[in-house]
Amino acid sequence: MREARRERREFSFILFLYSLSILPCLASLLSRLASRMREIIFDTETTGMDPGSGHRIVELGGVEIYNYRPTGKTFHAYLNPDRDVPEEVVRIHGLTTEFLADKPRFMDVATDFLAFIGDAPLVIHNAGFDMKFINAELSAAGHAPIAAMRARDTLQMARNKFPGQPASLDALCRRFGVDNTGRSHHGALLDSHLLADVYFYLMGGAQPELFDISRSANFAQDDATHVETVIRASRKFTTPPEETEAHAKFIDGMGDKAIWKKVKAS
Repeated sequence: MREARRERREFSFILFLYSLSILPCLASLLSRLASRMREIIFDTETTGMDPGSGHRIVELGGVEIYNYRPTGKTFHAYLNPDRDVPEEVVRIHGLTTEFLADKPRFMDVATDFLAFIGDAPLVIHNAGFDMKFINAELSAAGHAPIAAMRARDTLQMARNKFPGQPASLDALCRRFGVDNTGRSHHGALLDSHLLADVYFYLMGGAQPELFDISRSANFAQDDATHVETVIRASRKFTTPPEETEAHAKFIDGMGDKAIWKKVKAS
């Protein structure tokens, strides 16, 4: 009976060691599954800096992405803020009080906007700014606010990835070679499209597509004639003598009935 319990303990220990060896594989798998997530790139244009001072959203823009690439689905609305748009702000986004006068109000598009984003994470450049505005508008329209934890801030991501370097949307477009020549003014939908490309590169560029089965299959089918098979020489790995000696001492410490010794003898 004691021998059976001992063998079970030894077998459990071996399973534990094996589980440690596959943890990196599990982490990689989880990363691949996470990379196939639906997300919404989101941006706003406003009349000013603070909704607490009476400023409002004048433009909403959203781009749906899946596996870090746009799906083609978007959301866009110009909004009547029921107030004037200061001239210094017009110089930034080009949206005048006169242009917005006949546009819907936020309460008119809130339901459609919430349906578009669903429960997906929101990817926002300078998320704190846009989140305080969208939640102020949602509260005023009688809707629950969006949880801050749903927002991924690409401004902070860029600052962490490139410390001390410019992290504006224009600067990141230049860094990653994203064409922003059409950005004469800020625009919620235009900036969302640009941010979708920037986010793709912030998350590793072409690497996410390695795990997109449909893209990989199409690539293999379209370019099969250009693939060359390269046979590489086998690699031999040797265990350092000190590790071999330490392992032998560890097995000896288990006694004559150790499973490792039975495996070696067989």
